[in-house]
Formats: sequence, C-alpha cells, structure tokens
Amino acid sequence: MAHMTSPVLTVGFDLDMTLIDSRPGIHACYLALSERTGTYIDADLAITRLGPPLEEELVNWFPGDQVAAMADVYREMYPTHAITGTLAMAGAREAIAAVQAAGGRAVVVTAKYEPNAKLHLKHLGIAADAVIGGLWAERKAEALREYGAGVYVGDHTGDVRGARIAEALSVAVSTGPCDAEELRAAGADVVLADLTEFPAWLDRYRS
Repeated sequence: MAHMTSPVLTVGFDLDMTLIDSRPGIHACYLALSERTGTYIDADLAITRLGPPLEEELVNWFPGDQVAAMADVYREMYPTHAITGTLAMAGAREAIAAVQAAGGRAVVVTAKYEPNAKLHLKHLGIAADAVIGGLWAERKAEALREYGAGVYVGDHTGDVRGARIAEALSVAVSTGPCDAEELRAAGADVVLADLTEFPAWLDRYRS
C-alpha cells in the first residue's frame, strides 16, 4: 500500500544525472578552475563521480586546507562555464510535468550549491515547485520530510539512503554513476532505466 506522508502528492527529484546531464558544464568548469589555479584536475575522471558534494572531489586535487576556498572559486565560476553546456536528461521535463498534472508538487533536492541549481533549472525551463540545495545523501531526508515528499527520485546510492531515512519511496534511475544492480542493492524500491519511464510508473503508483 502506498502511504502519503502529506495530503498533497509531493515527489522529490535529485538534479545532477537525474534531471540534468551536467557533465559537459562541470567538465568545462573544472578545466577553467585548473587553468585559473595552475593545478592539474582530471576533468574526465571527475565527471564520472558526480553526486557527492564538490568538496569530496576537490580533495583529490588540492591540499585539504585549500579545499573550502577552491570550492568558493568553483561555485563563483560555475554560472559562466557550466550552465549553457548542460542539457536536460531524457524525460526530465515530462517527469516534473507528470507530477504537477496529477495535482502534485515536484521539489528538487540536491547537493549542488542552491543558486547554481536554480540557474540550471531556469536555463532549461524545468519548472520545479521548490529547489533545496546543499544536501547530500542522508541529509536529503531533512528537505524531503519538510516538504512531505512521499517519493524521491535519484540516480545515486546516496539518494536511495536519503529517501529511506525520510521514509519516502525510493525511485532510482540508472542514468548516473550507479547501475541498476547497485541501486537495488542499496535498497531502491523501484529502478527505472531513465525518466522517460517515470510518467507511466507514476500512473501505476497513484492508482
């Protein structure tokens, strides 16, 4: 039996590699940061591990005591380098629209710096009802609970953990760094190939 934590259907969505393919933009931003700081960053490698907070990637390239400052520089450069090259994932707009057409709310909960997350959605014309940034893995549960989300859609095992702690149904898409097997092993309730399968799944879930 599906249980609603609030009277309104609220579905949470992760951002990177769930709603948006941010790899081209993030790749460009890492190269720009590398050029600006004179520090080598393997941008090809970095974009294979999207999901965790930025600091967890930067620690591979900068001394620990520089990571916070480099994260600030990266976030400041991000709007210039990362927004226009980033694309919507297949089915992203339709997935958000399906929730809203059902009278529900679609909220984006991401580890990304919130102002930059909002820039992505605005640029791509993805009209989420709320955007909450700066939350990763288990901490995503804070926003999911606050908004009464009964479902959380993400591409990473960290998203599955966040959903489970919030007691939301974990719907995973295997469009990011984690494959279907890994997502199931982490405890995902539903695994979809991508968001194009989401509207039909939502219809079944609601009925």
